[in-house]
Amino acid sequence: MGKPTGFMEYPREPKHERSPLERIKDWGEDHPPYTEESLRQQGARCMDCGIPFCHTGKLIAGMASGCPVNNLIPEWNDLVYRGQWEEAYIRLAKTNNFPEFTGRVCPAPCEGSCTLGINEPPVTIKLIEQEIIDRAFEKGLVKPQPPPVRTGKRVAIVGSGPAGLAAAQQLNRAGHAVTVFERSDRIGGLLMYGIPNMKLDKKVVERRVKLMADEGVRFVTETEIGKHVPADRLPKDYDAVVLCGGATQARDLPVEGRSLQGIHLAMEFLHANTKSLLDSNHADGTYISAKGKHVVVIGGGDTGTDCVGTSIRHGAKSVVQLEILARPPDVRAADNPWPQWPKVLKTDYGQEEAKALFGQDPRRFCALTKRFLGDASGRVKELHIVEVEWAKGPDGRFGPKEIPGTDRIIPADLVLLALGFVGPEKPMVQQLGVKLDDRGNVWTDATKMTSVPGIFAAGDMSRGQSLVVWAIREGRQAAQAVDRYLSYGDTVLPP
Repeated sequence: MGKPTGFMEYPREPKHERSPLERIKDWGEDHPPYTEESLRQQGARCMDCGIPFCHTGKLIAGMASGCPVNNLIPEWNDLVYRGQWEEAYIRLAKTNNFPEFTGRVCPAPCEGSCTLGINEPPVTIKLIEQEIIDRAFEKGLVKPQPPPVRTGKRVAIVGSGPAGLAAAQQLNRAGHAVTVFERSDRIGGLLMYGIPNMKLDKKVVERRVKLMADEGVRFVTETEIGKHVPADRLPKDYDAVVLCGGATQARDLPVEGRSLQGIHLAMEFLHANTKSLLDSNHADGTYISAKGKHVVVIGGGDTGTDCVGTSIRHGAKSVVQLEILARPPDVRAADNPWPQWPKVLKTDYGQEEAKALFGQDPRRFCALTKRFLGDASGRVKELHIVEVEWAKGPDGRFGPKEIPGTDRIIPADLVLLALGFVGPEKPMVQQLGVKLDDRGNVWTDATKMTSVPGIFAAGDMSRGQSLVVWAIREGRQAAQAVDRYLSYGDTVLPP
């Protein structure tokens, strides 16, 4: 441990960001840099505690506690404090295939379980992770790692999101010939089209994809398995198949007026926006524009925040974000102790920007949408909402209960449904004949194999909607299982 008293000497460095009113003028993720001294001080705040919870990667009370990919956080924090950036990168690369992604988009469950966070602001683990990998790329330390020997085995991976990419990179490095099928025109899955550019610059994704291609991974775009290629052909053409298609079936809101024009699923909105931005800088007009509109985002998660930030950059007239849950507390509640994920109010970039632009936080908590109202042309124009309170029902479970007299009508020219996802789309999995679990996800055993021998599944497709970092972990685990399957019980891959 380099600085035993660092956590007492140095405060947590506030996140460096451009002002909200400045950054909404573009789609860049650039922010003011950190000095070398500042970063080393932030690394010095790591206590190197006797039992670090930051890298445990456990589920506690249904939420992530610690890093799901088991990053060696105390080790590389100490190396950053000492200025040994190359060694820090080597440690980081041992556990995380894509720290440039998690360092940008992960909600950092590691920080939620940081021991220092018991009574002080936690270590800036996420920031340090991003700085390590970004500096490694700048210094040319991140190089293609093609396998020295090929095994002659062929693996097909369906889906190029974080789980698919992690599985592909690991299996390729084990010497197998890997082909990744992606139905979109660009590789990356939700990393490419589900997360806006100002949160994850697509050049960062493309840089990693090129690196993997240089290592020998074959990418096939605009090819949907089950549509362009019969799903049952894959087990015949490949020695193993890994399903990483994600949980892309969105949860809808089947209330009165849902068929009105101007109501869209969040991913329709976000996907079209990023594609148009990359194709033509929005000159082609092939996206759902929020310009000059009263926008209502229904859903309070990360996807909802991305819809808020995107709508603001389009030039929305107003933005309201509805959340059926109650407002979280400002500090941990008694039933939410460390090292659980802290269920406290967090104000993300989209809410910050809306507050700066419109003068108030766009979120309305405990709000239930009862119906959509339209104009004479069949376009949505208003929402009918009512406030709810959460109370126990006859079965003992908490649920929303309408509060009489709280009905309201709010204007809405564009409604974006960011209500999460209910599982994978079914055509491909039905063609393959794999078993589903009781939630509609692809069932797998402890080795990530499905009910069909030789077919594996990982990420949201088998886990359900989750975090990028969980997808990377699952991709790595599936890769190890596939390598064992192809190598008769042996493997050269870590979990």
